[in-house]
Amino acid sequence: MEEYFPIFKKSVLFRNIDESNYKHLLGCLGVQVKSYEEEEYILFAGDVINHIGIILSGRAQIMKESLAGNKHIIAILEESDMFAEGIVCTASRMSPVTVQAMEPVKVLLIPYERIIKSCGQTCGYHFTLIQNMMVILGEKNVTLNWKLELLTLKGMREKLASYLLKTSMEYGSNTFQIPLNRTELADFLNVSRTSMCRELSRMKDEGLIDLYGRSFKILDKKRLAQCLE
Repeated sequence: MEEYFPIFKKSVLFRNIDESNYKHLLGCLGVQVKSYEEEEYILFAGDVINHIGIILSGRAQIMKESLAGNKHIIAILEESDMFAEGIVCTASRMSPVTVQAMEPVKVLLIPYERIIKSCGQTCGYHFTLIQNMMVILGEKNVTLNWKLELLTLKGMREKLASYLLKTSMEYGSNTFQIPLNRTELADFLNVSRTSMCRELSRMKDEGLIDLYGRSFKILDKKRLAQCLE
């Protein structure tokens, strides 16, 4: 398990917990590591969930499918990202979403009950773990509110501007790389891929942004922000 300690350091769940305590803490939590192949499902909508997951390697997508079979990407999970933390805190613990591996993935599974209940040895770092869990739930709520606002935007340019400005803020730079390819980005924004690519080209021609593959550079942040007014 020591090989994953650098990933735990990047995880919000283990924030302010010294690496020297990881081994004991992981034993208290009763964790397990599971591997999934590309396109294999990690969990399905409707499953009852009792574990939270942390991505140890690879990428996965959280998605919602309509009755017609249309897929909408809610989030992309990368190394150290967490999932199912909001689901296990509900009364039913029934997942409203599906999580699928986008490539070979390893996941750390942690029983929720082991997180919220102390191991009985009054470990100070276990209390920190519970505090971190509360922070994660709060931040996830903020992210979901932003996603809801994003989906209510009607214009293609508005959606792209909102997504790019938020990503730029998270990176702390006008130059950044997104985790989504064009098809995935269109699914995430719930728009037509062809129309989205056409609008990105227009934004580039107008000097708002520059782009190459998944790399973006905001050239005129003020004018890009005005797209949301």
